[in-house]
Amino acid sequence: MERAHIISIAKSTLEIEISELEKLKNRIGDDFAKAVEIIHSAEGKLIVVGIGKSAHVGNKIVATLNSTGTPSQFLHASEAIHGDLGVIQKHDVVLCISHSGNSPEIATLVPYLKSYSSALIGMTGNKSSKLAEFSEVILDTHVDMEACPNKLAPTSSTTVQMVLGDALAIALMELNDFKANDFAKFHPGGSLGKNLISKVDQFVSPQKPQVTEDAPVRDVIISISASSHGITVVTDQERIIGVITDGDLRRMLMNGSDITTISAKDIMSANPKTVEKDTLAKEAMKILKENNIGQLIVTENGKYFGIIDLHKLLDEGIN
Repeated sequence: MERAHIISIAKSTLEIEISELEKLKNRIGDDFAKAVEIIHSAEGKLIVVGIGKSAHVGNKIVATLNSTGTPSQFLHASEAIHGDLGVIQKHDVVLCISHSGNSPEIATLVPYLKSYSSALIGMTGNKSSKLAEFSEVILDTHVDMEACPNKLAPTSSTTVQMVLGDALAIALMELNDFKANDFAKFHPGGSLGKNLISKVDQFVSPQKPQVTEDAPVRDVIISISASSHGITVVTDQERIIGVITDGDLRRMLMNGSDITTISAKDIMSANPKTVEKDTLAKEAMKILKENNIGQLIVTENGKYFGIIDLHKLLDEGIN
């Protein structure tokens, strides 16, 4: 098969699925709004039920809802009819996903889903199905064409389900006034959460090199060498006066100066860039990048607290 033909297949697949999504967009109306209102006003959680490919879609929808402020749980239809129905409580809302709406497990299950929950929402491509019959609200995921050339493998239909699930999640986010900081609470371990909530003091080095302004060059060299930062801070009782880098030392030596007469204040750079320890780490990273520097002096109420390193932030996923 020629490469051009492979590319043509891919484009055709996308065209078919985009076409079905356009039809879905045109169908969005009161039923969708009612489904969102039911989920939003529920006293319990949302239970998402599915089987086959719809189960995979359901798991993804649950993951999206949980991370965006709508407590949800997935229930596999085949497990539900063999004992797991007990997970559904009377205050819960059920969203059942089934393209045909008539698969044996779904047909057996829907009367129980309706009676055990506060409301049953059906996401189906068949408005005459058993699922549709028992649903309080029907989210129509009908497609005219699967992208599969044999019209067998769920392709367009699962895409429509997935996108409709995203639409539910985003609408519920808006109703819940769910903000970036709320999102971060559910993602503390990933780079998203770290960038949204992590503070500078979480990444401050345990090393705190410093010298007084009258310190001789020998003490400056020892202070810089004792830490991994290549820098030391010149202080006066924790008040920051300046910084000295290993580059400053090299330039001094290249100038041929008599080092026995030089002290820290003679070679330091005054007014170094600083950041308060309770500042967001991403703001510290912004300062480092804008000034093309590798380290930033961290302060607490204006006094020397420590050093934060560019590479440490990068390693931790701060950008």
